[in-house]
Amino acid sequence: MISIEVEGLEALQQRLNSLGQAGVALPALLNAIGAEVESQTRRRITDEKAGPDGSAWEAWSDDYGKTRHGGQSLLEGQGDLVDSIGFEIDADGVHVGTNLVYGAIHQFGGEAVGKNIPARPFLGLSAENENDLLAILDQWANELANQ
Repeated sequence: MISIEVEGLEALQQRLNSLGQAGVALPALLNAIGAEVESQTRRRITDEKAGPDGSAWEAWSDDYGKTRHGGQSLLEGQGDLVDSIGFEIDADGVHVGTNLVYGAIHQFGGEAVGKNIPARPFLGLSAENENDLLAILDQWANELANQ
């Protein structure tokens, strides 16, 4: 699985740490976060067609573009990549990614089958994604407080 460590989410991390120190079980929250990030990542591939920072992905080469039909996303040929996006939960938190080897080429760019492939990052969080996750955390904490 490709792994991207997201930094700069101090508000989210502080809230999780304080809840964790209080002995609160977090599996339901981690599942909700994983499902949301998985959904955000799939949407990035199918609809937004841009990196988490909002940068548009580099277009196909002219030769490769001739092999594609009109409705395909840059990273969505047969749908294998988008279908492979998933999440796992473990003691370290939530991990979202793909188990497809070529996912790393798309994320980071590189040489594949004799061709240079530009990076087209699809994993990561935008500012809006971060706000969505904070809203999930707040909702979860409010529900917990009302029990």
